[in-house]
Amino acid sequence: MAFTGDALLIRGCGRTDFQLGSSNTLYLSVHSKIFTLPDDCLLYPAHDYTGQTVTTVEEEKRLNPRLSKSLKEFVEIMSNLNLPYPKQIDHALPANLVCGLQDMPGNQH
Repeated sequence: MAFTGDALLIRGCGRTDFQLGSSNTLYLSVHSKIFTLPDDCLLYPAHDYTGQTVTTVEEEKRLNPRLSKSLKEFVEIMSNLNLPYPKQIDHALPANLVCGLQDMPGNQH
């Protein structure tokens, strides 16, 4: 089994239009790290909006409407999602970028 976070979602993937995102990097990472696992490997995403909790490498390679495409097609899809700007991203992004490091003893920012 593997935990995919927000990189690979069930029949989807994380956004790449903010937080230093890169469609190229996401695609290459999923294809080189996750899609090279055995086809029957269970994948658990960080969340799902439809109540699904698990998928497999084989299912996502075959059925994922974004990541089953070529790199060029994937980048085009991700460039044209036209999703709304997340309401709390201006507060969450700075915290995500330091990953809680500001609270570590001896940390010098």
